[in-house]
Amino acid sequence: MTILDIIRHPLLRDLEMGSEDWFAAQQQMIKIKPSVRRCYDLWYEKLLIDAQSVPPAPGTRMVELGSGASSIQQICPEVLRSDVEPGNAELVFDGRYLPFRDQSLRALFLTHVFHHIPDVRLFLREASRVLVPGGVVSIVDETHTPFARMFFDRVHPEPYDDARPNWSFPAGHSMLDSNQALAWIVFFRDRTQFANEFPDLKLEQWSYLPWYSYLLSGGVNLRSLIPKFAQPAMEFCDHMLRPLDPLFAIHWHLTLRKADPDLGPH
Repeated sequence: MTILDIIRHPLLRDLEMGSEDWFAAQQQMIKIKPSVRRCYDLWYEKLLIDAQSVPPAPGTRMVELGSGASSIQQICPEVLRSDVEPGNAELVFDGRYLPFRDQSLRALFLTHVFHHIPDVRLFLREASRVLVPGGVVSIVDETHTPFARMFFDRVHPEPYDDARPNWSFPAGHSMLDSNQALAWIVFFRDRTQFANEFPDLKLEQWSYLPWYSYLLSGGVNLRSLIPKFAQPAMEFCDHMLRPLDPLFAIHWHLTLRKADPDLGPH
């Protein structure tokens, strides 16, 4: 028995990672863990604010990739949910091959999905194709602080390889094959390469997301360390600990925007 087996939440025990039952259990944990629900609500809020910055045009849509346990439709029913596995969402497709016509989407949402795409070049090319001018790719993913590097490398079951020389990795099991350092590699370590290969996509902004309450709550996979009576204090703790984000944050929010020729160079 590994340390991960010990700290994994009982609801996930004996469930296949990525199965319908797995995602159903994660949805249940989001409901019963107030601190996790608050984090997810904040993430969805940031995604939707990004989308609201794009003027809605007739026939354009918002699409979430790799929806899994997502509840974003409870906040915004018009978002189309998708996944690579059937049974998890209304649309089934691979993020490297988006089944949408040119300039038909105003927003693409990825929550803990970017680092699972085996060849993000294909995704970024497709995103550039399907987004309207000024459209956004709104991402919540793992970050690259000192604590995140240690935590994801030693505790989390998915790989975290910030020394990987390229942006791809072998595709096999859809949930475990990944590189959780991918967002940092593409948009920060290799920022010049990204700008040269995708001149019509710009990293418009990025910000760290609350981490203290998420860690103590165990997220959607692990046991919670927060007693119920302490839950209301977690938001205050997150706020007070924001100066430590560059050291301890484990997630961040990034906004990519497609260039709009009508607005001139970006």
